[in-house]
Amino acid sequence: MDITDTQRAILALIAERIDAEGVPPSQTEIARAMGFSSVRAAQYHLEALEQAGAIQRMPGRARGIRVCVPPEQIASATVAAEAPASDDALRLPVLGQVAAGRPIGADIGSDNVVLLDRVFFSPTPDYLLKVKGDSMRDEGIFDGDLIGVHRTRDARSGQIVVARIDDEITVKLLKIGRDRIRLLPRNPDYAPIEVEPGQDFAIEGLYCGLVRPNR
Repeated sequence: MDITDTQRAILALIAERIDAEGVPPSQTEIARAMGFSSVRAAQYHLEALEQAGAIQRMPGRARGIRVCVPPEQIASATVAAEAPASDDALRLPVLGQVAAGRPIGADIGSDNVVLLDRVFFSPTPDYLLKVKGDSMRDEGIFDGDLIGVHRTRDARSGQIVVARIDDEITVKLLKIGRDRIRLLPRNPDYAPIEVEPGQDFAIEGLYCGLVRPNR
């Protein structure tokens, strides 16, 4: 079973709180301890931990979390990504950088190729981009992460996309209204990007997962 570094930290927090106080932290306390601006991010990571079999949640209980596997016994996804099984290996080029903050120009043309396990992504990515900035922090996307991008021009409102605005690239949450398109950050320190009439705007691909290089 594999979890991300963020999920490992949350699992360790839960285990430590149960050991020290006899009860796990609430979702609000987890969000506060991890620096998330919303409880939704904590919920997302708890769901991933439950799917991985690391915790069990009891419905209807505010602090109904039980640790099933100690954090030190679970491999992190960032470590597992360095040695994928040959049958599941993907060779993905790192094409440049994408801003999780302000849009920045993509440094296309890198010869860097990374071998990764396809289990970390859905759908299958065509390439990787390195994240710069923290505007997608509450979706668990951090500065320095390598995000997988599935190349497509089509996206629905509510999906995380890699978008081009006047030859600049950014990763944001897509919101399509009746009269406008907005690219929303997942960090309250950043303002939404409004796509203005006449701007050269295009969807470059869908976000489909990430790996976190050892730093």
